[in-house]
Order: sequence, then C-alpha cells, then structure tokens
Amino acid sequence: MIPARSFAGRRVALFGLGGSGIATARALIEGGAEVLAWDDNPESVAKAIAEGIGTGDLRQTDWGGFASFVLSPGVPLTHPKPHWSVELARGAGVEVIGDIELFARERTASAPDAPFIAITGTNGKSTTTALTAHIIKASGRDAQMGGNIGRAVMTLDPPRSDRNYVVECSSYQIDLAPSINPTAGVLLNLTPDHLDRHGTMQHYASIKERLVAGSETAIIGIDDIYCAQIADRLEKAGKDVVRISKRLPLTDGYFADGTDLMEAVHGRYSRIGFLEGIGSLRGQHNAQNALAAVVACLKVGLDLGEIQSGLESFPGLAHRMEQVGRKDHVLFVNDSKATNADASAPALSSFPRIYWIAGGLPKEGGIEPLRSFFPRIAKAYLIGEAAPAFSATLGEAVPYEISGTLAAAVEHAAHDAALDDAGEAVVLLSPACASFDQFKNFEVRGDAFRAAVAAIDKVKPIGGTR
Repeated sequence: MIPARSFAGRRVALFGLGGSGIATARALIEGGAEVLAWDDNPESVAKAIAEGIGTGDLRQTDWGGFASFVLSPGVPLTHPKPHWSVELARGAGVEVIGDIELFARERTASAPDAPFIAITGTNGKSTTTALTAHIIKASGRDAQMGGNIGRAVMTLDPPRSDRNYVVECSSYQIDLAPSINPTAGVLLNLTPDHLDRHGTMQHYASIKERLVAGSETAIIGIDDIYCAQIADRLEKAGKDVVRISKRLPLTDGYFADGTDLMEAVHGRYSRIGFLEGIGSLRGQHNAQNALAAVVACLKVGLDLGEIQSGLESFPGLAHRMEQVGRKDHVLFVNDSKATNADASAPALSSFPRIYWIAGGLPKEGGIEPLRSFFPRIAKAYLIGEAAPAFSATLGEAVPYEISGTLAAAVEHAAHDAALDDAGEAVVLLSPACASFDQFKNFEVRGDAFRAAVAAIDKVKPIGGTR
C-alpha cells in the first residue's frame, strides 16, 4: 500500500466504495487523513464500516471542513450531469480528484525520480500496459503495474527511485488527476468512446491529451487524426514528443514494417526489434502496442536486448487474443474480452483460417461491421441470444451452425478444425457480444473457454494457469 501522507491531518471526503474506493480510503487513513466516505449502495457502505472506514451521508455533512474530495472514476464528473456529490464539492470550493492524483502527489513528494509510465488510448491500453510491465519485470527490475488494468494504484508498493510504475489510465481517471506527471506518457489512439460521459469527441480527446501534456516525454500514436493533431500541438508547445505508427514510414519516430519494429531518425531507418514468431503479439494493432512499450521502456533506461527478450516472452493479456492451447495444427485463442464488433476486428484480422465462436448478448450493429473478415472464417459457431441475428448476417457468406452453448461450440469447432488441411487452423472465441446472457462477465466466459479447451484430449496448454 502507498500511504497518502500528503493528506496527513486533513479531512477528506470520498464517494464510491467499490474495490478501488476502499483501497483509496485505506491509503488515506494510513497516511494520517480523516476520511468520511459514502456510496449510493448500502452494501458498499456496510463493507466500508466493517473495514473500519468512517462513513456518513455526504448530503448531510458540512463540506466546509474538507480539504479534498476523492471521487470514484465510475461516477459522472461532468456528463450527462455531475453527480450530486460533485455538485456539493464544487459548491463548497473543494477540489475533486481521484486515486491516480493521490499516486501522482505521493510520487512527487517522496520519489519524483521513480520511473512512471502512464498509458491511455481508446483501444490497446491494457495490452500495452501488461506488455510494458512484463518487459521491465523480465529485465530483473521492480515493475509495479496497476490502475485501470485491475489493481488499484494505491495498493502498489510505495514510490522508490528503483521502482518502475506502469499505470493504465482511463479517461475517467485522467479527468480526476490534474497533476499527473509521468516520465513517459503514452497515448495510443482515439476513436469515439464514452461520449455519454464526456459529451463530445473534442472533450474526450482533450482529457486524454492531459496525460501526455503532463509527461516528460509524450509517446503518441499518430494513425488517427485526433492523436496526430495532439502530437503537433504539443510539439509546437515545446513538449518532447515521440511519434509512433503501426503503418506509416515516419521521417522521425518509430513505425512497424510488417513484423519489424523500426526507428526513423531524419529519414534514416534501423530495425530495433521484431515480432516475427511472437504469437501473443500478432496483428497490426499489436505492432502499435509493442512500439509504444518499446519506446516507453527505452525512456526509463532499458536496452534493446532486454526489450526484445521481454517481447519474446510475453504471454499475452488474459482474454485478449490469449493463446490457451494447441493440438497438432490447431491453435485455440481466447478473445473473450471482445464484447462488440469493433473489439473482435483485431483478432479476425490476425488469422487467415478461423473457426469462429461468436455470440452472446448482442450489441447494436451486430457483426455487420466485420463483413470484410468473412473470407477468413472457415465456419462460425453461434451461441447465446445473438445466434439468430448473427446467422442472418452470415447468410450464405460463411458456413455456420447454431451451437447454443460455449461448450458445444468448442467441441464442434475443435473437431472441424482438426480435419482442416489448409495449414494452421485457429479456433477463436471472439464473441462480438456481451456475456451476460450466459455468463457473469467476459472473464468467466473466457475461463469457461479455457477449461473446455483444456478438456480436449492431447491438447497442449500455452501460457500456464492464470
């Protein structure tokens, strides 16, 4: 845990008592703050009380004595309208911040030279965060990974100059972290997302820009117009900007040439790494993720040999194009995190011969956006509520069956793929749907896929148990 000593002797209000909220409250208390916490969910309040955290309805308290208000990132700050707690804080002139801001202040106060890599973007930030932390850890250094990727940032070990922090940041978290100041800030890409919470694409982009604007070095993917403009704007303002591209041969920066990772310096190119043969980093999208990780690791002092070794040993992110098993020429891939069509596109673009397990609770638009990938699909195995709609979209373009359940889909897909003599065949769970019709969440769905694959006779597991 990181004690929030910057708040010692101060009264702090806190709203949102989920996992990160509880962790943040404990960090504040450990640091010597007096905390008054609340949540709209009585069960969450009861859990906080059981853990010894002071609670009280923030609608019934005097806000004049609070130095700060710590808000859970899941609670609306601006759109569609500010949460009532935000309005009370602002009315009393109390700053509204989040747990990433607490971390940034503690690092600045106790170990400002501790390497800090912060990563954001609409897509790919979890993979990039996991890959960056893996490379650093594989080099023998202390790598602390947290933030939006799952571990609350204040539960990491306290800042120290030899500790490397790799933190995934959502737009919600950045919006609550006005002094975020990473050694290397990564902005991968921007596409319309979370506009119900940010109002406009311009506002969403401006929030993401704050992370790289506050960094020593801004590492920016320039394959979309929003990020390209941010890179130009920050460079004109005097910021150290490094551009990356998964497809463009840049004059200065880093780009992918197939599976080769290239550095460009005034139009002269050199290969700094490669992804050939690294199954966990297949696909053009992963080239961008890898480039970002490579540049960030160079910034915090790793050499190219250490970085390449880390790339080659990366097991992949659980439930995101995760290779879970192989039997002869058949590879089994868990992409359960793909809960809509756009999220399934990277996996479908990465394999030439696919036995595709899709379906679940359908999202608006279905799988029509994936039509360009249909020639790659040898057969589809449809599950859940979406099966009838997906079968109508596939029509005569792709052979399919309505398997109903995930277990049946895995069994049938494995059988058919084993008979395929066209080279490597991939049994791919990439549902393009939410999981809630049959599973609690995408993690449980992915675990069920992994278990079904493990039960196949003579299948060889990949990556061990997670």
